[in-house]
Amino acid sequence: MEELSIKNGDFCQVVAGVHRGKKGIIQDMKHSKTGHITITVCMEDSNRFKTLGRNVEIIKQ
Repeated sequence: MEELSIKNGDFCQVVAGVHRGKKGIIQDMKHSKTGHITITVCMEDSNRFKTLGRNVEIIKQ
């Protein structure tokens, strides 16, 4: 299982995958059946998307 230091409410930037370059707040973090972490990211314009936890980097504010 992945060991990441991400949690709901963290501000993140997507560094890999389809949504690369987008930034937002992590709202919904879940563990899938396969053991991966999936998250929902909400951007400033209220658009939301799902991505894998390994595709994001936490930005300290």
